[in-house]
Amino acid sequence: MIAKILAIPYGSVWKLREKCQSKSAILSKLANFTYELYQYENNSAISSQANFSSEPCFPHGMKSIFVSGGAKIGLNCTIFQQVTIGSVTLPDSKGRGAPTLGDNVYIGAGAKIIGAVKIGNNVRIGANTVVYKDVPDNCVVTSSEQKNIQKKDLMDNRYYSFNQQWLFFERGQFKPVIDKAVISALMDSNLIKPG
Repeated sequence: MIAKILAIPYGSVWKLREKCQSKSAILSKLANFTYELYQYENNSAISSQANFSSEPCFPHGMKSIFVSGGAKIGLNCTIFQQVTIGSVTLPDSKGRGAPTLGDNVYIGAGAKIIGAVKIGNNVRIGANTVVYKDVPDNCVVTSSEQKNIQKKDLMDNRYYSFNQQWLFFERGQFKPVIDKAVISALMDSNLIKPG
C-alpha cells in the first residue's frame, strides 16, 4: 500500500519501472527502491532489466508475477496472476537462457514459460500450462499429462545467478563458480547483457 502511494508522482507503476533505468543516479536509486517495495507488497519480481516492447496488460495487477531479467516481451501482451517467465541457469541444460515472447501473447493464470524458448505472435497460453519448447505464431498451448524422465547421470540442480561474477546457491549462501566449464556454459547463454 505504501509503494502504491509512493508511485503516484510517477503516474503509474510502469512509468516508475521505466525510471529505474534513469541516467540520474539519484532518480534511478529512488525509483528502484519504490519499484522493489511495490513488487514486495505484491509478491512479484518483474526485473527492471527485462525488455518489454510496450506496457503489458495485467488484468489482476502485478500479483505474484515473475519475469526474469533476460526475458524479452513483445507488444500488447496480457499477463495474468502467478505467471512465471523465467530463465534457466543450469549449465548442462539445452534450454539455458531466457524466454522471448512475440506480440499479442495472452498468458493465462499460473502459466510458466521457462528457458530460452521463443513464443510467436498471437499465441495463447492456457492457465497452469508449462511451456519449455518453442511455439509458432497463432497457436494455443495447453497443459498435458505429466511425464517422468529417469536420468542416469547426477544432475546439477544448483541455482546460478550473475552478480559481477557467476555464483551458485548452496547451504544458505551464494558461492563463486570456479568450474571453468560451468562458467563457459553459462556465458554462452543469453542470461547476462554485455558491458
